[in-house]
Amino acid sequence: MKKKIALLLIVSMMFMLCACGGGNKDANQGGQGEAWKPDGPVTMIVSYKAGNGTDLTARILAQHAEKYIGQTIVIENVDGGSGSIGWSKLAEAEADGMTIGFINLPNFNSSIVKGLGTYTIDDFTAICNHVTETSIVVVRADDSRFETLEDLVAYGKANDGKLIASTNGAQASNHIGAQAFANSAGFTYIDLPQGNTADELLSLRGGESDFCVVKVADISGMQSEVRVLASFSAERLAEYPDVPTLGELGYYDQWLGSSRLVAAPAGVSAEVVAFYENAFKQAMEDAAYLEDASSFATDFQSAEDTAKLMAAQQAFTEGLSDGFWYE
Repeated sequence: MKKKIALLLIVSMMFMLCACGGGNKDANQGGQGEAWKPDGPVTMIVSYKAGNGTDLTARILAQHAEKYIGQTIVIENVDGGSGSIGWSKLAEAEADGMTIGFINLPNFNSSIVKGLGTYTIDDFTAICNHVTETSIVVVRADDSRFETLEDLVAYGKANDGKLIASTNGAQASNHIGAQAFANSAGFTYIDLPQGNTADELLSLRGGESDFCVVKVADISGMQSEVRVLASFSAERLAEYPDVPTLGELGYYDQWLGSSRLVAAPAGVSAEVVAFYENAFKQAMEDAAYLEDASSFATDFQSAEDTAKLMAAQQAFTEGLSDGFWYE
């Protein structure tokens, strides 16, 4: 009898240990061991108005990334201050992974140099790069004065200080491009800042300005309205094989353009960064995305490389303050 009781006690103890062990395993799998993912709609701040080049590319990425993120991505356009208002809002958002946003280099870096916002690059955490775009010089397609870049340069020199260039904001990316071009060509011009690229191009097409510098994706659908005269690239662009580079014509010979990247407020966890980095990478490799994004240069870069890119562009932009600008 005593042996039977002892045997029953042993069996009971083994059952309890197995049950406890199984319970802990389930808890770890369904609780702390589960990878982070958003638990509701994700807000993506775009620091420019709807219809701007950044907005259009962001919406294409968001549309295809939703199936990898598992939630709706809500684009929030926060226009103003050459992007600084939107970036300020992104920097101040909760670092819980539910708010991310687009940062445009070097506009973002220029806003720091000019003190448009109270943020620095340390107030953001890089997730990935999305687009890298080369700058181009454009004029109106029906402007018979400027069939070539040399026509524009000759006019600028003969009428120094009279050409008008619309830009996307004082010392923003396209203003940097216009300045680099004019400095290397030896003429000055009147800057007409518009605050964003969409309005910059509207100003050009409406006849308020003579030329402007934009990026390739910015003129998507406008090829009949603008003429591309030159590119800020080492080699001729595949999209415009007949258009010379500034360097081959003897002017500014360095690559110039912008990067559009995804970032989060500083303080987000490594798990949040890893989740979005992987999700956006998958989206940018998706065949359907690549078809919809064929008009611009997708350039995925990891979180680590994107952080280095932000720092490098900050150093570049700060270096422009010495002898680059004229009043």
